[in-house]
Amino acid sequence: MLIAFFVNDMAREFPNYTTTVLAHQAVQRGHRVCYITPGDFVMLADGSMKIHARMVPTRKHKSHTDLFKGLQEVGEKTTELAMSDVDVLWLRSDPALDAQASPWAADSGILFGREAAKRGVLVLNDPNSLSLAVNKMYFQSFPEAVRAETLITKHAGDVKDFAKKHGGECILKPLQGSGGSGVFKVDAENMSNLNQMIEAITRDGYIIVQAYVPAAAKGDIRLFVMNGRPLQIGRKYAALRRVSADDDIRSNIHAGGKAVAVEIGDTELRVAELIRPKLIADGMFLVGIDIVGDKILEVNVFSPGNLRSCNTIAGVNFAEPIIASVERKVEISKEFVSAFDNKALAVM
Repeated sequence: MLIAFFVNDMAREFPNYTTTVLAHQAVQRGHRVCYITPGDFVMLADGSMKIHARMVPTRKHKSHTDLFKGLQEVGEKTTELAMSDVDVLWLRSDPALDAQASPWAADSGILFGREAAKRGVLVLNDPNSLSLAVNKMYFQSFPEAVRAETLITKHAGDVKDFAKKHGGECILKPLQGSGGSGVFKVDAENMSNLNQMIEAITRDGYIIVQAYVPAAAKGDIRLFVMNGRPLQIGRKYAALRRVSADDDIRSNIHAGGKAVAVEIGDTELRVAELIRPKLIADGMFLVGIDIVGDKILEVNVFSPGNLRSCNTIAGVNFAEPIIASVERKVEISKEFVSAFDNKALAVM
């Protein structure tokens, strides 16, 4: 089969990214792989679609880093492909990265993903549901039991009242954004800077205020969920604990955090089970959930990362069951022609 990975742009792709790891596994299993970016879709006058794709070289790749070198050799050389030749369009971009500088690009994957799905291409995750998740408001649709108490506002007075209610400790972050950008922890030591924090976030939109969960001091747990259930091989889960640097509350790996091993127990499995119905209903094939204590801080449905680190820590290859699951979905779509919509097929 042919898998097209949709990413923000090639300059922001790196050897150890989850997308690279998944692409390598797909090639290892005999599939063709290409990368496309926001400007690579074409809608023709007759209603058909095509893409300008960067084809991953078909030679054997010793590792995911070797595959990435081959992709770099391709550079900006593209090959025209009919969308009908694509079996899977995998949306792996982060709209928040383009929201400010290139707003036209932020939702292009969703828009053209919808059109691809109409034409029989399997689109992961489901583009209609992704359109509802372009900001953190989507998080509010999960059960209250798994969410820290949250306020969304643009009024400074609301933020101050919330902080006071919670003993001066809370987390501030933008409604739109990712990767730990614009995240502040409010406490007794920096309460005098609260106005500046509020201004820094609200100048670009709404602000999310969350009650601080004390367990966050130990970092958060990134757990991969596939087809609504925690991804595991045997007794090993695709998970890790992300510990923030001493001087930074953000545990994101590229924001200075580090990855360490973690045991997934009843608490984490209970949290995953509580959100499972929503993920299934929305056709969210592969997501990353960030857990602190018995709460979820984030649900990354666009481009969950850290799969390579999970592989390294667990000593297994979690990309293998992921690609195997995609293969089965394509088989089902051919066995039951037009019997299932994209949302249902995505989580089968």
